[in-house]
Amino acid sequence: MGAVTSSMAAKFAFFPPHPPSYGLEVVEGSGKLRLTCVPDRENVDVLKLSTKRGNKVVAVYIKNPSASLTLLYSHGNAADLGQMYELFCELSLHLRVNLLGYDYSGYGQSSGKPSEQNTYADIEAAYRCLVEKYGTKEEDVILYGQSVGSGPTLDLATRLPRLRAVVLHSPILSGLRVMYPVKRTYWFDIYKNIDKISFVKSPVLVIHGTADDVVDWSHGKQLWDLCKEKYEPLWVKGGNHCDLELYPQYIKHLKKFISAIEKSLYPRSGPLPITEQHENPRNSTDFREKARSSTDHREKSRPSIDHREKARLSTDRRDKSRISTDKRERSSKSFDRPERVGNNTMDQPEKARNSIDRFGDMVRSVRLCNIDCFKPATTV
Repeated sequence: MGAVTSSMAAKFAFFPPHPPSYGLEVVEGSGKLRLTCVPDRENVDVLKLSTKRGNKVVAVYIKNPSASLTLLYSHGNAADLGQMYELFCELSLHLRVNLLGYDYSGYGQSSGKPSEQNTYADIEAAYRCLVEKYGTKEEDVILYGQSVGSGPTLDLATRLPRLRAVVLHSPILSGLRVMYPVKRTYWFDIYKNIDKISFVKSPVLVIHGTADDVVDWSHGKQLWDLCKEKYEPLWVKGGNHCDLELYPQYIKHLKKFISAIEKSLYPRSGPLPITEQHENPRNSTDFREKARSSTDHREKSRPSIDHREKARLSTDRRDKSRISTDKRERSSKSFDRPERVGNNTMDQPEKARNSIDRFGDMVRSVRLCNIDCFKPATTV
């Protein structure tokens, strides 16, 4: 039955970039691995990790000398390490964390074929590398899952009781629920996050765009509602599935979250102090729009109390934003759209182009995901 599930999953869930956006080569003299088509950095280790399912997955470990925490990042669909590399380096720098990112089996230069079970083995190999090679403690790890990556992220999080925290970026309730408004979990469904989230004991931050036309905002909202230990979510007003990194509040809120996590001591005697939204979720850092109908529970969202404001796109970056770092086919919706910012009740930026640490300038050139990544490739 598990093989049938994996077979069905492969038909409608996994779209590795073809050809891969990077190559892998051995550096003469040192024998170390390096990624081709990306800048060489002294603080980056390129690794090949063996999984318990017999595959070899490629990973990058980015060291930040001032870091006390380590981010284990599971990227979204239709992306690989070559496309994520610059974002990973920027996140490590601005969040002051070590970061390990990896490609799933069948993605980039990783061997094997994509499947749900393989992604679980892939993230386990990545976590084992942190513990065994770099001496990272479980309580110093933050798991970060984007889109499809929320699946392996939550699966591992349920088995790490001392995990420091979890970030879910445009997460899915389950693979089937992305496409169909089912109200129950079927045996052939994949990434059953809706059934796993309540077993996660660490603080969870959910980030989701209110205009996401691939994974409806209701997915992130329901997962946040089911969290045992909630952290103030970020609902990015007007944000879509692949552009949240372009909004200034994205990196700003992540910095705030990392700072709160760093100040929390382990073992914790109670929840983080910034969790009042458990009772009053309206106090988000961004106002939410009226939500579409939930795929599981029909509920009415509170009406938006602000109006969408379009931000100006920096003219000196207009041309560069259209250049993709990968060789994938262009998706039907362009990633390099003008930046938009919703009103923020806590730390509202003056202008969207004055993104904190100029973070948006970098990510405009990165295509992180195919917006059609959840549409069936064949009839299932």
